[in-house]
Order: sequence, then structure tokens, then C-alpha cells
Amino acid sequence: MDVERQILKHLPRDAQPTVGFIDEYCSSYKDLFNEVRGYECFKYLHLGMISSIKRKSLPEIAKVVGVNSAQSLHHFIAQSPWSVTELRQRRLLLTLKALTGKKITVVIDETGDRKKGKVTDYVARQYLGSVGKIDRGIVTVNAYGIYEQVTFPLLFKIFKPKGTLKPEDQYRTKIELASLIIEELVEFGFEISLVLADSLYGESSAFIQTLDRYKLPWVLAIRSNHGVLMPSHQRVRANKWCRFERIWLDNRPFELLV
Repeated sequence: MDVERQILKHLPRDAQPTVGFIDEYCSSYKDLFNEVRGYECFKYLHLGMISSIKRKSLPEIAKVVGVNSAQSLHHFIAQSPWSVTELRQRRLLLTLKALTGKKITVVIDETGDRKKGKVTDYVARQYLGSVGKIDRGIVTVNAYGIYEQVTFPLLFKIFKPKGTLKPEDQYRTKIELASLIIEELVEFGFEISLVLADSLYGESSAFIQTLDRYKLPWVLAIRSNHGVLMPSHQRVRANKWCRFERIWLDNRPFELLV
């Protein structure tokens, strides 16, 4: 619409365009934002996240997308009246629609990132996979979907250490968070052909019980020193690891050691 006409008629202005495919993708979420400035910031953040800058901080994103101040992006994230829950629901619905009933592989993994300062919630000294040691940072349990060699995000939940809990929070282990994610994906309608996870989840009978309850096939890692409690009268037999080939539903071979 012509800008001058919008001003004369006191009509809300259109959001500033960015890149064609960003504008097209973000248009599916436009109705979730009451203010055009909020919708613009939503598009700017997407543009910044796919840019070539190494540090995806708000000041750096503001520079690369041409925003005068990072304060507007910070306001959008911290105080702008939009619902994270509604946005997540819309994204999952669009993902489910794009899959059109096709089955996916779900990968469960946790990610830890260093974080300085005391302003961000749920930051504590804990094991961070990104640096391979205990350090101060924040950890999330994530679920990714895989379909025809395309990987896409599904859900994540923040791990909240006991010392960082707010009065309204409930402590949950990473295993419990992963189990909740599986339950939510199944209830949302995703068709899951296989669940993959590392030894943190492969060593957990509670997580395996969740997968078995929903009759989901799984391949979970275990530690090299994995032990099993057995009756005293039962003999223990240890076989050497050997290769075998599993054929997926789409006839792709995959080698494993068992």
C-alpha cells in the first residue's frame, strides 16, 4: 500500500521488507503480533540468525540487519506482548502440515552454552557439552526431526538446576525433560519411526519405558562400561562386538556395532 495514503488515512503501516524467503516464511506468523514493529523485529531476528556473523548477539544482529539500536530487538524479546506458546504451536503445526503424515526420526540431545553474568535465568556451573567440561552456562534438552536427510528443530526445554529454581518452578531431570518432549510430540500428532539418543538416555530405564509406552522404535547408546544387575546363580556371557546392518524403512542401510 502507498505510504502517503497510509499516513493520510491513519492506517497501520506495512512492515519493512527484508529478504524474499524470510518475508514469506514469517508471514505465517504475522497475526500473532499486535504491533508492526514487533513483527519487523521478528523478521530481523530470523535474518540475523541466518547471516554469516559468528556471534549471534542482539547488538551484532542489529548491525548486520541495519537496525539503529539493539534496544528494539531486546524490547521485542523481553517485553513485547506476544506469546511464546502460540508461536511454538504455530511452528509445530506448520511443520506437521509440511510433513503431511510422513514419519520422521527424532534425535534427543542436550546442548550447553557458556553464559557470564547473573541476569539470565537458570545459569549455573554445570557440564556443558559445547566445551566438554563443567563451566558456568545454561543447558537445554532438545529434540530434532530428520526427514530425507533434512534436519529441523522440534522442541526444547531448559534444564533448571536446583539452585536456580523460582518459586513457581518444578525441578525436572534431563531424563524427565526428554520424556516430556517425546510425550508432547506424540500427542501433537507427529509420526515417529525411530528415536535416537546418546548414553545419558540409553542408560535410563525411565526414558526407555516412555518410548516403549508409545511403542516407538529406538536406538540408544550405552557406555562402554555399562553394567547389568543379575541373579547370583545366573551365568554372565560376554560376546565380542560385531557389525550388523540395519535396513531402514526407506531401504537405506545403516551399520551398527552390537
